[in-house]
Amino acid sequence: MDISTIVGVVAGLVIVFTVQILEGGSPASILLIPSMLLVFAGGFAAAMAGGVMKDWTGVGTQLTRAFTQKVTPPTELVDEVVKLAERARREGLLALEDAVKTVEHPFLKRGLQLAIDGTDPDELHDILHAEIAAKKKSDKASAKLFENMGGYAPTIGIVGTVMGLVHVLENLDKPDTLGHSIAAAFCATLWGVLSANLIWLPIASRLGRLSAVEAEEMELVVDGVLAIQAGSNPRLVAQKLRSLLPPDEAKKAEAAANTKKAA
Repeated sequence: MDISTIVGVVAGLVIVFTVQILEGGSPASILLIPSMLLVFAGGFAAAMAGGVMKDWTGVGTQLTRAFTQKVTPPTELVDEVVKLAERARREGLLALEDAVKTVEHPFLKRGLQLAIDGTDPDELHDILHAEIAAKKKSDKASAKLFENMGGYAPTIGIVGTVMGLVHVLENLDKPDTLGHSIAAAFCATLWGVLSANLIWLPIASRLGRLSAVEAEEMELVVDGVLAIQAGSNPRLVAQKLRSLLPPDEAKKAEAAANTKKAA
């Protein structure tokens, strides 16, 4: 599990409450249920109003994905594809029929199955790239939901502050309560800006980053499957796939390959 988002969000909230304490305040003074309810529930409702219902059916899954999804090192995927290429070169493409059952990467599994079934290389290329494009669109829509919530939250926080100040003006004959009422009014703005910049926008960025990483992996799989189908030399397959990796990952993959050869 990649916990960077969990650590980032929790650390941000801890910093906010720590600063509140260092300034002589109490965390309870900003944990006001009405303000938080307005900002979180109101932001959710506003974002929902700006989308379609099907976008929200998987919001829980997307939240879980943002906080817990593991990012697999691309070198592991390269090694797996190269091993499959070696077997296909040695025993033939149909020999991978049993190996496909043990492949965990779903996109690689589908691509290999299409190749084994004798799909034309051009059609295979088009099918796999169409799936990549569809995934990018779906991921973009998911990230947009949280991006919208981050956009609406500060404004709804201001609405809450105005509502609170209206309440203050209604009670000018009670000076003893004015200080507390004004502070409570501004808590809505605080939670609007805080939730946008410490929760919703980071989650949107995280989902966008995960989508980009997964799309890169899928592009790598397409090249690998097509190379396997063409019966390319496994060494050339490995070299081609490593060239698609980021420079630091490519160096790690090459170093690992050299270590295996030496062993």
